[in-house]
Amino acid sequence: MEILYIVVPCYNEADCLPQTAPVFRRKLDELEKSGIISAESRILLVDDGSVDGTWDVIRSLHESDPAFVGLRLSPNRGHQNAVMAGLMEAKTRASVTICMDADLQDDINAMNGMMEKYAEGFPIVCGVRTSRATDTFLKRVTAQGYYALMNLFGAKIIYNHADYRLMDKTALEKLSLYHEDNPFLRGLATRLGLPIATVEYKRTPRVAGESKYTLKKMMNLAMRGFTCARCKPQDTPRPPDPHIAERLFS
Repeated sequence: MEILYIVVPCYNEADCLPQTAPVFRRKLDELEKSGIISAESRILLVDDGSVDGTWDVIRSLHESDPAFVGLRLSPNRGHQNAVMAGLMEAKTRASVTICMDADLQDDINAMNGMMEKYAEGFPIVCGVRTSRATDTFLKRVTAQGYYALMNLFGAKIIYNHADYRLMDKTALEKLSLYHEDNPFLRGLATRLGLPIATVEYKRTPRVAGESKYTLKKMMNLAMRGFTCARCKPQDTPRPPDPHIAERLFS
């Protein structure tokens, strides 16, 4: 059985986590009872420098249930850095990871399909949205052109895939050779030279709270996408993130 770490970046999710954490826990239980994953599997919550008590919620979850573990970054480092910090921490502890946002807009049941594809031999499995009905009009209009431009500039990314993704230990080892600050993970995932499968799912509205992706943050992410094609792997793994201020592990 595989040791699965579900990596969940969290920024100001104090209102959201009490509602979504039980859903993550039930999915972990389901996968464990089905014999797919080990009882050593965990939900890794990465607090990206929140200012609303998110870390207090994570600490409380960990104290009441060792299946919840945590990292706290200080200061706020941004979504991609939070995901990368979580993945690199999980790399030493897990055989397979799935990264997913805390708001559960991505269908958590798609994890079952991801694990099936992994069992078939795919070290990377990307969740792909079947619809953009929950997006704003502007986001829907610009999305197709954005993906086309990314591919034109050499950042080979999968259309309608963001950061809902399974990566096994081999994929994480290859990812660790990229040392970029503020990485563009959906672009790097397709550059690791490993087979990739996809699983489709429908996206839903946020369970609680508001989206943390402002227009400025989306523009910054787009710019990182343009520079992703020039990223080169190094000979040694990236060092531990110096911005990890605290760890909670059982």
